[in-house]
Amino acid sequence: MLVNLRLAVSLLKLRIGVAIAASALAGIAAAGPAPGFWRSAGVALAVLGASGAAGAFNHYYERDLDRLMRRTRDRPFAAGIFSASPWWLVGFAVLLALSLVLAAASGGLLAGVYVFLGAFSYGIVYTVWLKRRSAWNIVIGGLAGSFAVLAGAAAVAPSPQVVPTVLAVVLFLWTPPHFWSLAAAKGDDYARAGVPMLPVVVPERAWTSAILAHTAVLAALSLVPLAYGSGALYGICAVLGGGYFLWKSAALYRHPGKQAAMANFFASLLQLLLLVAGVILDRAFGG
Repeated sequence: MLVNLRLAVSLLKLRIGVAIAASALAGIAAAGPAPGFWRSAGVALAVLGASGAAGAFNHYYERDLDRLMRRTRDRPFAAGIFSASPWWLVGFAVLLALSLVLAAASGGLLAGVYVFLGAFSYGIVYTVWLKRRSAWNIVIGGLAGSFAVLAGAAAVAPSPQVVPTVLAVVLFLWTPPHFWSLAAAKGDDYARAGVPMLPVVVPERAWTSAILAHTAVLAALSLVPLAYGSGALYGICAVLGGGYFLWKSAALYRHPGKQAAMANFFASLLQLLLLVAGVILDRAFGG
């Protein structure tokens, strides 16, 4: 039972999926009064399912690369636990379809469209088209989290709103420094697999500058909601998370290295956690 659960968590990339689903809940909270528990839960579950389908497809499609990387060689398809078969693709497509139906039923047609775009941007644009070809692959891959925020907001109000849109842009800017930091720490893996992540193909000063620039802009943008009604709880979380992420990115810029890269990677996770928590807590308790 425990083994099967671990396989499911790995195959569907549920750790990432939970973060993306939480981003959808942040989009709901940022857009206004929640549309009810069950509708909100439906949107979050739909995002989790669509993310899982895209993540599983990523495992299936990249099994050749995963075998070459220490970080990923134990994944189910790479390790041979699951045998590649077209039926897996059918299963992933069914999971995605069910998730889209749930998204549309819970949050409306526009929410369903955003959920689809999130899965498509990760599963096809990033995994199939860009990852093996472009050093800027993860920049476009960052749209997955952005679309989750927009899907949540669309469940509240179909028309675009400032705060959810700003948060979507912040998520778009967050993804590259998050994954570039990981790629810098695991550079040997990516080089062995021939994946042109930015820290593998450009000089240190270039990729550390890119990380610092992205972090500085996203940290500044995360404060914009304060001008549009977000309260003190949100502000505290945004300042703490953005400030810490920026501090670690600056440290990585000054002294590049694997240890500093991993520290920045974990700082990015903390920043995202605080940002999402700040939005939700501010809606729940900020009055």
